[in-house]
Amino acid sequence: MTLTRHEGVLCHCCNCAVAVAVPVSAPTGRKLAALQSRRRLRQQLLLALVALFLFGFNTAATEGEDEDGPYRGKYLGKLNSYHHQVSGDVYAVNEYTFLIVGFNYDGNGADTFFWSGASNRPGPQGFIVPDEYGKTNILDRYHNKDFTLTLPDRKKMTEIKWLAVYDLNNQNNFGDVYIPEEFEPPRTQVGGTFSKRNHNVSSSTIEILDSKTIRIKDFTYDGRGKRTFFWTGVGAQPSSRGSKIPDERGYLDPIRSYNKETIVLELPGDKTIFDIDWISIYDVADKENYGHVLIPDGLNVPPSLVKITPYEFSLPNCRQLHKDLQVSWEVFGPQITFQLSGQVAKTDYMSFGISGSDTASQMIGADVVVAYIDDIRGYTVDYNITSLAPCVQVLGQNKGVCRDDVVGGLDSFQLNTYARKDGINTISFRRTLKSSDDGDKEIFLDRSNYVVWAFGQLDSNNEPAFHTYYPKSDIIIDFNTTEPVNDCFSFTKRAETPVQIWERARITDATVRTFNAYLGPSGGLRGYQGITGHVSSGLAWYINGYMIPELYLKRGLTYTFKVRGGNNPHSPEHYHPLVITDDPQGGYDRLSDAKQSEIRVLAGVEFTRRGRPKPTAAGPLCLSRYPDHYDRRLDDNFPTFKKFNRSLINICSDEPPALLEITPNITWPDTVYYNSFTHGNMGWKIHIVDSYTKLRNAGHSLATAWLTTLSALLIVLAL
Repeated sequence: MTLTRHEGVLCHCCNCAVAVAVPVSAPTGRKLAALQSRRRLRQQLLLALVALFLFGFNTAATEGEDEDGPYRGKYLGKLNSYHHQVSGDVYAVNEYTFLIVGFNYDGNGADTFFWSGASNRPGPQGFIVPDEYGKTNILDRYHNKDFTLTLPDRKKMTEIKWLAVYDLNNQNNFGDVYIPEEFEPPRTQVGGTFSKRNHNVSSSTIEILDSKTIRIKDFTYDGRGKRTFFWTGVGAQPSSRGSKIPDERGYLDPIRSYNKETIVLELPGDKTIFDIDWISIYDVADKENYGHVLIPDGLNVPPSLVKITPYEFSLPNCRQLHKDLQVSWEVFGPQITFQLSGQVAKTDYMSFGISGSDTASQMIGADVVVAYIDDIRGYTVDYNITSLAPCVQVLGQNKGVCRDDVVGGLDSFQLNTYARKDGINTISFRRTLKSSDDGDKEIFLDRSNYVVWAFGQLDSNNEPAFHTYYPKSDIIIDFNTTEPVNDCFSFTKRAETPVQIWERARITDATVRTFNAYLGPSGGLRGYQGITGHVSSGLAWYINGYMIPELYLKRGLTYTFKVRGGNNPHSPEHYHPLVITDDPQGGYDRLSDAKQSEIRVLAGVEFTRRGRPKPTAAGPLCLSRYPDHYDRRLDDNFPTFKKFNRSLINICSDEPPALLEITPNITWPDTVYYNSFTHGNMGWKIHIVDSYTKLRNAGHSLATAWLTTLSALLIVLAL
């Protein structure tokens, strides 16, 4: 008799078991045993394939989660949970640091710590790993918390075998994760060098510091391309289908020339090193690659610690002006609505407007909005720029960076909304395309518009101080686009490194009775702003060759200032009579009558019969200025004021200086200030002392104290 039996046969095309009809004869005992053996083998094979399929599915799911979410480092695994609800995912950030994501612990252990060691499993032989605050306190309760742990004493992950949540009181392990054998933690990776194609592009080996940061050593480029950028993208070779990388200072302008400089680039927005195949020095005007470097695959680098904040805008068009500033807009009828979003400090302003020239982006003559938020509300103020100087009166007229309502115009901007969130100011406002104010620039829809932008600190009067950030190339925007345009990306911010200010100069020599006072640039964050903590007007007083030195003058002695700050009252930029008051800010002439009445003028001002202040120490202009075509944004590259000062060019008039003689007496305060009569924040302190001997003794005592301390240390070391 012939029987029909259904056997499970594996379908290779779909990894599943299907039933097929197979005609068979009735088996004998031996045949039946062989058949059962083959059946068991097929079942085992099927189970193994199913397990492999499920493992592959889980692995793919895990990899998919990593790809979809932010890169966190090299995944070590989930914490094995034994007691007290310990759970979480553990990553290796670098060879010293763990990242724990979604950590939970009920906090009910008696003497519980993060614990690590080199034994085969967690036990009493190990050491405490400080918590996320660097403390070795007993662990409290955690609920779904993300944080990093750093191994103490520069221990490395390759020197340990596990990380545990461990109770020292009863030697109980609440949860752990193991370090695999031959584990390689993420670390800085070395890449190639820039290919030498054109315009002297070259470099040493690049270093990929983390998932967003690339350091390029000995980078060279002659700066002669038309519109050349740091450029990145995907594919085998650089092409026009790429995008800009902000330069080392966050600018998106065409890059400057470099001569064997070491620079650090940060990939914009949420882009990481795993999203790109190359970095190029690319000219978008000629679509030419001047040199590039390929990014290796499978990089084992630390995750970036850069904070990423997604940009939020409600208008259809957006343009990234700087890494920390973007403008979006929409035209509706005769009006245009703008939104400025900037990653700025609370006391900073954002500025944007139409250029003063129809053929270039030019600050002089520009019509701009200055937007900022104080503790109460937001502001959008219409400004007219006639000079790169604070607004001052020149022969009865206001010149400089002046509000429209001060120069006879109208404030044409209407504030809509404002908010500050996660360190980002967002302010929206509107104006008509063609304003009724003759001083306003028209916004054209039938052609492109040259625009300008800037952001920096507000001064004590909530007026824009000399801008810290501003474009160095032409910025062109077509506001009437048929399709929305958007090149904006998320804001990024890394932990700030304190700026090392230049040395503070002091003139304490008792024999010095004459001071030569002239003007020079204020020197970026390392100079005036870093030394005084005040915003800068762009210029500063130089005394006897030093930038804003502190002067020590003795009561009863006469001193002479030879003043060369400019004596042309028609110049809003270079008219700076020297005055001495008890006010650290300066700019006496700009203050209201009420404010002037609160300030004591000690020298440099006399009053007319009508009570109006008149400066007495306005000398010819002597100016230390930048060389031609110098970019003042590079001031902070100078490690010392001496090197910065050597780069400047002195231009001085042959006229004799104005003389300001002073004799401090007992009525003078111990601290007064030399400053400009017209502009604020240009000078610094004068210390009025009764005796130079005390000053010398104080210095001698300090030196003696240091020598005593050093001697004691040497004795201890000798023991």
